[in-house]
Amino acid sequence: MASPQNRRTRVRPRIIYDVLYGFIPITEWEEKLINSPFFQRLRWIKQLGFSNYIFPGAEHNRFAHAIGVMYSMDQMLRSLGLAVSESELFDPASKSGAAVFHKTLRVSALLHDIGSFPFSHVVENAYVRHGNDQRRARRSSKDLPNTHEHLGSFIIKNTDYEGGLTRILEKYGFDVRLISKIIKGDSPFLVANQLMHSDLDADRMDYLMRDAHFTGIKYGQFDRDYILANLQTYDAGAGQVAFGVNENAIHAAEDYLIARFSWYSQIIKNKGSAKFDIMSTHVAKAFLEQDLIHQFHDLLAMVHDQDERFFWWNDIYFMNRCMEVHLKKLVHDPKISELTEMLLYRRAPKTVEHPLFAHRILRSEGNEREKTRLTARIRAVLAGFEAALQEHGTGKEWILADIPATDVVFARGMRQIAKKRSSDSLYRERDPIKVISKSGKPSLLVARENTLMKHLSGFVNFVPSVYANQAAMDLLKTKKLIASD
Repeated sequence: MASPQNRRTRVRPRIIYDVLYGFIPITEWEEKLINSPFFQRLRWIKQLGFSNYIFPGAEHNRFAHAIGVMYSMDQMLRSLGLAVSESELFDPASKSGAAVFHKTLRVSALLHDIGSFPFSHVVENAYVRHGNDQRRARRSSKDLPNTHEHLGSFIIKNTDYEGGLTRILEKYGFDVRLISKIIKGDSPFLVANQLMHSDLDADRMDYLMRDAHFTGIKYGQFDRDYILANLQTYDAGAGQVAFGVNENAIHAAEDYLIARFSWYSQIIKNKGSAKFDIMSTHVAKAFLEQDLIHQFHDLLAMVHDQDERFFWWNDIYFMNRCMEVHLKKLVHDPKISELTEMLLYRRAPKTVEHPLFAHRILRSEGNEREKTRLTARIRAVLAGFEAALQEHGTGKEWILADIPATDVVFARGMRQIAKKRSSDSLYRERDPIKVISKSGKPSLLVARENTLMKHLSGFVNFVPSVYANQAAMDLLKTKKLIASD
């Protein structure tokens, strides 16, 4: 029997308790990442933007979601046989290829939302629409897309100082450039890209369940355990390993895609629940245009220079700016001024009803012109509304339109997959779900004759939303451009 002095010290994992998964063990370096100010900032960013204005329970944050994605990633790796033992995983000295892969995927999942914007995607949409504002850009600064993925990538690669993510990651031997590529879904490893960015990935596996739990809406629920138990790798050729689901999990995978479709249709894009998100995007864009909130280049400079103001760039920052703009009357545009006040006091705009503004299920495969024609007709009606407000209004009337640029879909159909393919084999495409036969051969879920997705993938839920203030509603009704109540 070995003496106590000769026994290898057992690395004891740290523990976090999660509302969905219970106790989650974390490694020494994951604890340091979580305790960094960059990660702690996520505590103050709501997962679902302003959805708590409609669903009071939706107070959950990006902090808990990121930890949940890391746990989902770990479970998927274990199901696929790509994980190492816990003793090897939690040992900082373990450097085998399998251990490094497992550790890197967990860290990538943990940090995938590190660049989140205040109120998540709603304020991010304003930055994307505003574009790169060069008024304070440094000569040496990169012209990065204004997205949370690229901001997160910048943080991971450019914070080699005390408390910075780069310093922590490189201390433990991680490749920060590889982590950045995995998070953006374009690493050299297909299976890593799938696990982080595909129709069946660790991110979606967590947020559907988490959002359903906190909103109290059941649409996002699916048989997570059955899917996890039926994941399988396959040889995708060209030296790549990929993954799919076993044949006996086809219906579980379809149920998951239907849950996601219903969730986006009923919660994220629903006219009732989306109105405050759409309002905040317009307010944030106006603030950017008038330089009332941090520009994207300001944020890059803060990250690079270890400026603590970046850690305060969160939901509280945005609401405080709304309060200051409102109280000091810093915006003179009556539309933005009223929208800011309505956002602060949860006063919803009126929903403009019109036959063309109804939610519709459109055929996307083979009939792409239908959406194009419908969008053109909607824009023509909106142009008529705007002309009436300009000619007959007092200047205080406004309408707010959101014609979705991206579709709510079950899954991309075969024609779209083939059109946007990035490799010479459809089985090396990152996003679509693959089904693995008993003989180990892959096929695309949307191509199989025995699946609903072969048919449902040809449709999208087109969800235009148009809102107005009371003054605009009254004028439009007077001019008989919309029906009276």
